[in-house]
Amino acid sequence: MILQSLYRLYERRAAASDPAERLAPIGFEAKEIPFILELDRGGRLIQIRDTRIQLGKKKIGKTELVPQGTKKTSGVTANLLWDTAEYVLGVVTVMPGKTAKPDRIAEQHQAFRARIDALPDAVRADAGVAAVLAFLDTLDLEALAQYPQWDELLSNPLLTFQLAGDADLVCQRPAVRAAWMHMQSGAQPDGICLVTGDAAPIERLHSAIKGVWGAQTSGANIVSFNLDAFSSYGKTQGQNAPVGQVAATMYTTALNALLARGSRQRIQVGDTSTVFWSEQKTDLEDDFALVFGEPAKDDPAERTERVRALYESFLSGKYAHEHDQKTRFYVLGLAPNAARLSVRFWHVDTVANLAQKIAQHFNDLLIAHGPRDTDTPSVFRLLSACAAQGKADNIPPNLGGEVMRAILGGTAYPATWLAAAVRRSRAEQDVNALRAAVIKACINRSTRLRRTGEKEIAVSLDIENPNLAYRLGRLFAALEKIQEEASPGLNATIRDRYYGAASASPVTVFTTLMRLKNHHLSKLDNRGRANNFERLIGEIMAGVDGSIGFPAQLPLQEQGRFAIGYYHQRQSFFTKANPATNNAQEQTP
Repeated sequence: MILQSLYRLYERRAAASDPAERLAPIGFEAKEIPFILELDRGGRLIQIRDTRIQLGKKKIGKTELVPQGTKKTSGVTANLLWDTAEYVLGVVTVMPGKTAKPDRIAEQHQAFRARIDALPDAVRADAGVAAVLAFLDTLDLEALAQYPQWDELLSNPLLTFQLAGDADLVCQRPAVRAAWMHMQSGAQPDGICLVTGDAAPIERLHSAIKGVWGAQTSGANIVSFNLDAFSSYGKTQGQNAPVGQVAATMYTTALNALLARGSRQRIQVGDTSTVFWSEQKTDLEDDFALVFGEPAKDDPAERTERVRALYESFLSGKYAHEHDQKTRFYVLGLAPNAARLSVRFWHVDTVANLAQKIAQHFNDLLIAHGPRDTDTPSVFRLLSACAAQGKADNIPPNLGGEVMRAILGGTAYPATWLAAAVRRSRAEQDVNALRAAVIKACINRSTRLRRTGEKEIAVSLDIENPNLAYRLGRLFAALEKIQEEASPGLNATIRDRYYGAASASPVTVFTTLMRLKNHHLSKLDNRGRANNFERLIGEIMAGVDGSIGFPAQLPLQEQGRFAIGYYHQRQSFFTKANPATNNAQEQTP
């Protein structure tokens, strides 16, 4: 199903009218080529052109269309008219941690030359190819070392050729393209392709997939059989999962385009590189990254405004028309696994259904917050807020994929996400807006799907909520506020010392805190303010069953409700009274 969907995506984008969207034709691929050797018709080197541009801290080569590269294994295999400096020039490169092997490099250079010599006579007579052959016949590395780019060539970059005055590379000249396409179509069918269902020559080694975060820089594979234990019935390599050569090229080309640098159809969710597309061009294909991706560093407010407008369009029914109710949308999450890729999640739904589920996700997250926070935080920010030190590297490996599955499928959020949010709140002795949103979303969705009949947590302070843990959280916030006003300028409050214990085992803390409260109230000069605090505490405790007292332990979900109660009450202290707001703010002292 995954390969078939990518196959159809290639068909769609190969026929696209927009050149920026159009994919490489069969037998070709887009590669970043840092250096181009420009030759005259006699094969003399005119210049070594550096195509790279500065992008952040890296220099990125220009992307060119070149003949499909061979699968690089432990053997020596050369590409046609483009390859690394070792293959093209036979130069012994200098790379950290790598021992030079002159004999092997000489063999690589011979293979590169042999690949060109194998072309038909008419193609080798082409002006561009003839110039390359003449250059290789007279190759002088000592003369080449005089060029200013020589030190760069010793790092073994990709190289190719261009004839002076031509707009195209030598490997793009009409004679080369025609010969290459003919060579690609010469194999005889030897199996049934699982993607198309047609008889076809089966691909032995599939092209590598590049761009997955954490995978090998040379690429990794979805379809791979490199040990006998993975094979069956005497079959070898790709014959164990037969995919035709053309179909394999199409699905790998489409997936590499989705994962390419600068692609607008990929996002990073934890350790999972996520790509998405629809079977036909839809607005959601452009909007999806806004919902789950990170804002541009130069203008983070842009994402906030665009996602807010998108969220409103979900609610208004923008994606409810017949076209979107029938058009399927695909989301694929890939994670590294040595030289292979593991499918972390695969989700297929209609555009209309997916829009509803994204809107529900944002509804579940909605919580009162300060002016600097947003109603529509990205999944990455939510996951980072629940990780140690707020670092992406500390996000649990499988959590990003589980959260995405819950959002896309409308199912319960993973319990590990709630546990992570509660655990970080206890460890840092604080409940921020992002963690509060996660806790509220996890508890409310679980309550709704299990149909327990329990009241869902409100967006802001709910003075009618009878839940004991929620009220204890409110009580803790009120006690902290009393302490702050009684002793202005404190370096640490009861939150810094007692929050973890109060949220997990209230009985060990609250008896002491209630006694301290009387001392703090006595220090307030404004007796009206003290009376307001007394009324607030009375209102909170009025909803607590006196026969129960302070519980010895609170389970995980109740610790989450405690955190929300604390967060809501703290937010209400800093919210100006407004007749249009809920009745909770009328109770603020």
